[in-house]
Amino acid sequence: MTSADSYARSDDASVATAAARAGAEVVRALYGRRLDRIDKGAGDFATAADVEAEAAILGVIRAARPDDAVLGEEGGQRGAADAVRQWLVDPLCGTLNYAVGNMLVAVNVALRDGAAAVADPFSGEVFFTDGETAWVRHDGADDTLLTPTPATRLVDVNLDPPFPSAPAFRAVDLLAHPEFVARFRPRVVSTTLALAWVAAGKRAAYVTDGGDLSGSVHFAAGIALCRAAGCVVTGIDGAPIGEAGRGLVVAADEETHGLLMSMTRGRS
Repeated sequence: MTSADSYARSDDASVATAAARAGAEVVRALYGRRLDRIDKGAGDFATAADVEAEAAILGVIRAARPDDAVLGEEGGQRGAADAVRQWLVDPLCGTLNYAVGNMLVAVNVALRDGAAAVADPFSGEVFFTDGETAWVRHDGADDTLLTPTPATRLVDVNLDPPFPSAPAFRAVDLLAHPEFVARFRPRVVSTTLALAWVAAGKRAAYVTDGGDLSGSVHFAAGIALCRAAGCVVTGIDGAPIGEAGRGLVVAADEETHGLLMSMTRGRS
């Protein structure tokens, strides 16, 4: 990699971090207010916090990278969908949590196949990567390298619908597996902040059903963080994630990943 390439990666990481922080500031400022819900169908909805946070994120990206395309959770596609450089933006992951006063939410910003950042609006942490290495930044503190570890034995499992792999794979069956009960402790989440926690060593693994999540505005930033931190990242069948992907299993190490695969093998 040339020095110019290295600078570009670092600079993209700065853009991702600044954008995520801008979105997080909006989310934090509007927390606790009575916000109207914008119905998106199938039980999903957005709030003014989602919309305003995305606008703040877009402002940062447009100022720094005016020629780049953006796919936003709320605003949709801006620029060519097949652009070489495309940012994937989820301004408020965990809207239901947020709407009922639960602070378990994240702001996700990722350059496809490049830099990414996940901000926790309430802890002040921003997890970020230049695509090769991953760190966490806290207000007023130096950047710290993310170091995955299975030591906590905590596994976050997403139980939100849809369940495209059922009945072959059901997350609830994994939680009831005797070996899972013996080796791990479950945490049930509804925000991809949990992916950043795996990269940071706060969780041993994360499991969710789904299709191809590699280009998802919800998951792209967390996946980039985990890969850069050295986590094991595959689909629920152990295959690489991609166009034919099925869900996501992210583990702190090979042993934990292998254990989870052994518990789902024969069902997925």
